[in-house]
Amino acid sequence: MKSFLKMIVANMLAIVARAVVHRYAPRIVMVTGSVGKSSTKDAIAAVLAKRFFVRKSEKNLNTEFGVPYTILGVKDPWGTFFGWVSVMKASLALLLLPNHYPNLLVLEVGADRPGDLARILSIANPVAVVVTRLPEVPVHVEAYSSPEAVREEEFSPAYSLKNGEPLILSADDPYALDSAVRTSARIISYGTSEDSMVRISDIGFYESGGKVAGMQATISMNGQQENLVVKGSVGTTHLLPAAAAVALAGAFDIPLPEALKALDGYEPPPGRGRLFAGIKGSIIIDDSYNASPVAVEEALSTLKSFPRAKRRIAVLGDMLELGRYSAIEHDRIGALAKDSADIVVAIGVRTRAFAAAKGKTEVMLFNTARAAAEALPALIRKDDAILVKGSQSMRTERVVEAMLAHPSDALFLVRQEREWKRKV
Repeated sequence: MKSFLKMIVANMLAIVARAVVHRYAPRIVMVTGSVGKSSTKDAIAAVLAKRFFVRKSEKNLNTEFGVPYTILGVKDPWGTFFGWVSVMKASLALLLLPNHYPNLLVLEVGADRPGDLARILSIANPVAVVVTRLPEVPVHVEAYSSPEAVREEEFSPAYSLKNGEPLILSADDPYALDSAVRTSARIISYGTSEDSMVRISDIGFYESGGKVAGMQATISMNGQQENLVVKGSVGTTHLLPAAAAVALAGAFDIPLPEALKALDGYEPPPGRGRLFAGIKGSIIIDDSYNASPVAVEEALSTLKSFPRAKRRIAVLGDMLELGRYSAIEHDRIGALAKDSADIVVAIGVRTRAFAAAKGKTEVMLFNTARAAAEALPALIRKDDAILVKGSQSMRTERVVEAMLAHPSDALFLVRQEREWKRKV
């Protein structure tokens, strides 16, 4: 009964959102892929807002519910009566009254199960699509027949592009490149590959005041070279959203210097490699938003190369929704964790595999993030670098909160809304 009601509500939202798109005819940029969508969406919105009246998806509202919320300009009602009343009022106002509606929407779109993106594409068609990453073992694979099926669905918005419309994709992603040949879109690639049309090179940590404060690289486009700095987060992956935004800016005839100036104030969203001062003079790499094998692998690479750390500690929660790939991927990540960190803290049933993985690094096992959060502060020492990462349901942001040097920084963590706080 609950799923039936959910389907009815989703269909009603789709009808209203479709009517709003038809009435106001905004240009729509869709951001799809398995990892990095929210960061890429935010970077794109920062650049395009200099030329357009932009609305972007808030946080990761990328589902058959989240996309209509963005189109309607409403917040997630979280199932409350008054929340749904607000949604209804906003919908009627958009359809019946004059409104100053955005002329460009940046929509993050995601798929949890087969057919999700087809439903979203029935609401709105993009004039540009950005594909982030389509990894070998994508998240949500347990709901699909194969990894290929996930990748095909995530790439599907690109097939809706008309001839010559821009398709922005990673030059480092063979799956995206292979799929792109089946479109008639204008392909603009970005990444670290020498073949990238927008290329980032000379990648390194950005330091300020003698401390790591972000990432930096050289970015090249159309024969021009500029310095790119992304503050607040670490990892090569946090330079890629800015590169994607620059690539899309080029499609909209926005020159490289102007695009980079627009990115001056951009910081990746909460829980994406964000840096915080930790207790006892430690530093925290808060990557607690979510976890998939490719994202954990990249985060561990960042931890391993993090400069001037006396000890490196990897706090890793279960990677969920991997289906039959779960055991082999947890075994693989466990070995990588032992190679990248001096101490590995494993949270959840699946990460118990880390203890048996190759390597001599100590592994501490906890059933829940709450238990780890209670135990870890006593372990921390000065100049420790602590990576925290796990799937959303593991709630590893609780570990970050327990280790913050400044408790007020908890406001900048993921899942701090009252509705999330109420959950176990």
